[in-house]
Amino acid sequence: MSHDQDAPDRPGPAHAAHPCRPEGPLRSCKPSASQPATGRQAGRPRVRPAADLVEREEGFFLYLDMPGVAREDLAVDIEGDEMIISAVTRIGSGSNERVHALEFGDVEYHAAFALSDMVDAERITAQLANGVLVVEMPRREAARPRRIRVEVG
Repeated sequence: MSHDQDAPDRPGPAHAAHPCRPEGPLRSCKPSASQPATGRQAGRPRVRPAADLVEREEGFFLYLDMPGVAREDLAVDIEGDEMIISAVTRIGSGSNERVHALEFGDVEYHAAFALSDMVDAERITAQLANGVLVVEMPRREAARPRRIRVEVG
């Protein structure tokens, strides 16, 4: 997984852990192979993008490596408590392009995550830069840690 300098505060390999855990903000990661092939692009392999999950005071940040994806070929959908991310690459598909070698080729990225009640799904935002999709998942107010002041009485 690339660790772009334009993706601030992204963990390094020493912090690597699977982003989905029952007690975390992403309860489960659904394997892309089990997803229906609705809208699937012919001849493109379906790939689950590599992901990092970082927790900060304001919420959770999901980093997904999706090299070659353009903004117009990317979708982040929320359906109930599920977040579905899909995209395609279009390498060498321009009218002015002639491909001389193609080892990686076009792919269809697909990932589905079950959101926990820790995440405020209404406030999720996403940004794509330098092949990395950053999904910001703010904490639900009820899930934010707080300190109770103890009165002397």
